[in-house]
Amino acid sequence: MTKNTFWVLALIALGFTACKKDETVTPSDPLTVETFNNLFAPNDEINRETGEILKENNFVKFSFSAKDTVSDDSWDLAFKGTKILVNGGSGSENVTRTGHAGAIIKDGIFDEMITAPEDSEYRQDSGSDLAIPTGSNNGWYVYNDAAYLITPIAGKVIFVRTHDDKYAKLEILSYYKDAPANPDAFTDQTATYTFRFIYQEDGSKNLQ
Repeated sequence: MTKNTFWVLALIALGFTACKKDETVTPSDPLTVETFNNLFAPNDEINRETGEILKENNFVKFSFSAKDTVSDDSWDLAFKGTKILVNGGSGSENVTRTGHAGAIIKDGIFDEMITAPEDSEYRQDSGSDLAIPTGSNNGWYVYNDAAYLITPIAGKVIFVRTHDDKYAKLEILSYYKDAPANPDAFTDQTATYTFRFIYQEDGSKNLQ
């Protein structure tokens, strides 16, 4: 090897070393935890003696990307009473599902669950078999028949694949208006959701 070749190679190596030292990885900004207050989604009005539906209410549709309720097909979840639908699959309710949404409930601490599950874990609605199950102790809430109270179960985190294949996680905090610490089923407005969520718009499964 000639002296000139040696010095050329040395300078190239030095240049690579300098470039590596100058390279810095800029961490992505943490995602924001959003809170949605008082999503009012009343159930149908029913005659308790006959079971007849006196007034049929619509599902209230929510979009994670809009961070609000919507009236078009861009919805991800739809609420009515304790029932929550996903915009994916099929069902007998008077709701048209046009998206690819799915959901799964996991046990854990909201802040510590930072990665969305694999796609194979998400469920879609199928008739009366909902991705987010309804009924006391079946999904996200428990019903106290002595106090007539519906209470979210602590540690139930709902992961959602949105209608357009993005990811979010959701924790329901209250089923009563203004999220009272000690709700009263007789005086507090029911079917009024407060929940917190994180939405990842870039399509990755990172939820932190």
